[in-house]
Amino acid sequence: MADAKKLFIKTYGCQMNVYDSERMAEALGAEGYAPAASADEADMVLLNTCHIREKASEKLYSDLGRLKALKAEKPGLKIGVAGCVAQAEGAEILRRMPLVDLVVGPQSYHRLPAMARAAEAGTKSVDTDFPAEDKFDHLPDRPAANLRPSAFLTVQEGCDKFCAFCVVPYTRGAEVSRPATRILDEARRLADKGVREITLLGQNVNAYHGEGLTLARLIRELARIEGIARIRYTTSHPNDMADDLIAAHGDEPKLMPYLHLPVQSGSDRVLKAMNRKHTAEAYLRLIERIRAARPDILLTSDFIVGFPGETDADFAATLDLIRAVGYGAAFSFKYSARPGTPAADRAPVPDAVADARLQELQALLTAQQRAAQQAMVGRETTVLYEKPGRLPGQMGGKSDHLFAVHVHDPDARPGDLARVRVTEASPNSLGAVRVA
Repeated sequence: MADAKKLFIKTYGCQMNVYDSERMAEALGAEGYAPAASADEADMVLLNTCHIREKASEKLYSDLGRLKALKAEKPGLKIGVAGCVAQAEGAEILRRMPLVDLVVGPQSYHRLPAMARAAEAGTKSVDTDFPAEDKFDHLPDRPAANLRPSAFLTVQEGCDKFCAFCVVPYTRGAEVSRPATRILDEARRLADKGVREITLLGQNVNAYHGEGLTLARLIRELARIEGIARIRYTTSHPNDMADDLIAAHGDEPKLMPYLHLPVQSGSDRVLKAMNRKHTAEAYLRLIERIRAARPDILLTSDFIVGFPGETDADFAATLDLIRAVGYGAAFSFKYSARPGTPAADRAPVPDAVADARLQELQALLTAQQRAAQQAMVGRETTVLYEKPGRLPGQMGGKSDHLFAVHVHDPDARPGDLARVRVTEASPNSLGAVRVA
């Protein structure tokens, strides 16, 4: 029997890309590809790209440049580019980098098996369509061996918000919600294979409206599935945080007390320039309503500093909002222009100013995160064990609030839910002892 072909995938960017990479690996697994630990061991290398962050294309071409020598050593090596940079640049990638064998966008990766066969036969291909068919109907069922106790489940893709800084509407397309019946069927299959926690994914997940169900109604249906103990969702837009979803945080026990709700800025002037269509005050009132429904909820967010036209007063308003909310964690970035977006041609804030603002903002957010972790010491929480820890008898997992936790629990196994008491807080994790 011939040795299995080996596949190495490098994933850039968001949780959606992590999920997509897993599904690509499964699709190619049906073609005889097994995972490789590194590009050096692979017969095919896929770079699953993200176009959100600064210099995304440059990072891709830099990685492809490093693969040139490997392909010279292994002429049979096939190289593919997937994801949002693939969608944005398409055939230009093949023109600039002839070593690439296939380019596939995020809505077309169910066609990867046919593209891989073409590459093996010496034919290059580009597929950046937004196909009419649902790619999830063409992907293989997820093997139990590939699954962990927590799993991602895509329910919605694309975005109709057209924020001035964001390429998602152009690379992922318009908002599309998967049919609820198919999501529920997939969730049942995941539960049958040992998955205890699912995180519902979407570029604008709380805009979900599949088969007439809102995200809140979908969550309640998912909560009825035997074996599913925890539900989360990401990423949300404040304008789609509906009343029934807020209520679900208060009365659905399987919906975890954690919410990622990006705001980007605390300045109304900047929010308007970003085309966010909400104000800082509206966001703060929304936070009040969410906390009234679920007082122990941990909130995280996204922030962009140095957006074109941002003044010292605008930045100070962002710091004020952060202090008013008190976040458990956040992602923060210096603005970088994305080609083709409305803000791309606006005069930038000087780099030195933006860098200084980012450092100040991150210091405040880090202090809040550490305070949130320290506040857990002495409290009880539930942990879903995901894998053995570094020390003998130790298990690692995530708390209700998505904090990493390590517990000395020699008899436990991945997939167990344990009640623990937190005993220590470090910058990256909590230590705890089991109480039940």
